[in-house]
Formats: sequence, structure tokens, C-alpha cells
Amino acid sequence: MLNLSILALILSLPISSSISNVVMAQDLELERYTDSKQGFTLLKPASWVKVEKSGATVLFEEPNKAANNLGIVVNPVRLTKLEEFGSPQFVADKLIQVEKRKESTKDADIIAVSERSGNGGLQVYEFEYKLDSTRGGMKRIFTAVFVASKKLYILNIAHSDKPEGPLDVQRRGILEQVLHSFDAAL
Repeated sequence: MLNLSILALILSLPISSSISNVVMAQDLELERYTDSKQGFTLLKPASWVKVEKSGATVLFEEPNKAANNLGIVVNPVRLTKLEEFGSPQFVADKLIQVEKRKESTKDADIIAVSERSGNGGLQVYEFEYKLDSTRGGMKRIFTAVFVASKKLYILNIAHSDKPEGPLDVQRRGILEQVLHSFDAAL
């Protein structure tokens, strides 16, 4: 009788919330990804899987939620430094102009623009913006760009940010860690 009482007590505990917290923590665990050939590194969610996409140097998607992804594109450029293209605000304005010209874009608005130093004093521009698109609805986009060895490196992190399921504070913090970790590989 005592064993059944203990079992009943254990089963009545809020285990489901504990399990969901463990699953969420595992989903948000970050691991280092380095592409030595292309010359970049970043942290990425450990559970996100690498997929092939034309035009992307590398693309990772959240399992069963392909709209949540991070992709890196590396292209040769004539610039030796990002500052040669313009200030962070100038680049952000150009980025939003490009987004708004896309046929699928309903609206795009910049939320934040910043600049930081990367490895060896490399300048990295970071942007956050909201995108409303016919392809996936409302999304939060985090972008980081830098120029190294006459290559332009662009990181785009896209995450669903719909009114019925907004981006939560914990997940946002993890995505910001990914954004801030994007850098040239040493």
C-alpha cells in the first residue's frame, strides 16, 4: 500500500514541465561550428541540423521547424574592410531596402543596429529586424556581417515571431549568443 502511495505521489508531481524544461535546455544548447576552408566560426544550436541550400555556404535548421534557421553566405568582394562599404546604419538601411523590394515581403523594419570588434580587431556589424513575409509570416531576423581576406561574410538567423507564438526571452538570448559568436576563424 505504501509503494502505491509513493508511486501516486510521484506521478502527481509536475513532471511534464520539468521534462519540457530539460528538452528546451537541450534544444538551446550551443556548440562550436568552424569552417576552416571558408574562414569563419560561430556557436550554433546543437540540435539544429545541417541542410543543403543553393547559394548558402552552410545552412542549419531547427528540426521540424525549417522556418527557424541560420545560414552563412561567403562571397568574394573588392573591399578589404567593411567600413569601406559604409557605416552600420547605412548598411542596415540598404539591407531593409533589399528586403522591401522582394516580392514576398509585406513589411520590414529595423529594430537594432550595432557594431563590435571581432578577432584581430575585425569590424562586425550586427542588425536585428522584423520581417513580415508571404513565405512564413512574421519573423525576427538577426544578421551579422564582416569582411576578411577580401570575402564578405553574412550570417542570417531567422526565427518565427508570430503574434500567436512570439519569440520568448530565453530563445532570443540564445540567438543573440549565436549572433555575437560569428567571427573570422583564427
